[in-house]
Amino acid sequence: MAKEERLQKVDKDNKDLSIKRQCELLEVNRSSFYYVPQEDSSYNHELMKLIDKQYMETPFYGVPRMTAYLREEGHKVNPKRIRRLYRLMDLHAIGPRPNTSRPHKGKGHTVFPYLLRNLEIVRPNQAWGVDITYLPVAGGWMYLVAIIDLYSRFIVGWSLSNTMTADWCKECLMTAIDAYGEPEIVNTDQGSQFTCPIFTNLFNDLETKLSMDGKGRCIDNIFIERFWRSLKYEKIYLEPSENGIELYGKVKWYMNFYNTRRLHQSLGYDKPERVYTKAA
Repeated sequence: MAKEERLQKVDKDNKDLSIKRQCELLEVNRSSFYYVPQEDSSYNHELMKLIDKQYMETPFYGVPRMTAYLREEGHKVNPKRIRRLYRLMDLHAIGPRPNTSRPHKGKGHTVFPYLLRNLEIVRPNQAWGVDITYLPVAGGWMYLVAIIDLYSRFIVGWSLSNTMTADWCKECLMTAIDAYGEPEIVNTDQGSQFTCPIFTNLFNDLETKLSMDGKGRCIDNIFIERFWRSLKYEKIYLEPSENGIELYGKVKWYMNFYNTRRLHQSLGYDKPERVYTKAA
């Protein structure tokens, strides 16, 4: 979609989204951030969609296996290209990885111990899980961060953006805390957004403890991973979005549906919001 067309999508009367936020979602004046050479951009987007769907089925696929899978499907790709797309999508295979990948490496970055091992989750706000995922949109992609209460599966906070930054994750977490109070534990992966001082220093002023998954073990944050699968297969893949505003509306609809109307087998066919508020 041309820049002029995207500008026409901005709605000055939108009560949910400011003009600034709409421009960010439509990538107006920020298109250079996701610049891909014109001759292969659409193919990269196609590959990312295929990778995302396969990863939902086989999250243990690293770059070599995903490359082999795509080649079996008839795509002439090499590991270098798939590795770059994995980084763009913030994907990591479940299981141990070589000690050559240090996503948190850098001055001031800190990895916190994993606090959920053998911990029985028995009440709301005992532990929240935070994670980021890739969402496809016509001609590109966006990132979604979500925060789930591990006891009730209630999504206490989420935010959509075209960049992955520590400030963005911090803002989403603080908004959730303002709405629902401090949890006892917040669990994340070891991504640089969560290990940098902008995010970790936040916990100096909170009673909440920060916990981090073992490297390459997104299974530690299994509940948010299951939520990503539900969101994508029940909404995003079924209804492709033309732009960020459209994607935002669909994510917002699904968040409300998931929290207030979707029955969960693991909750005795109850709804997350009701389980959260009933026990809180």
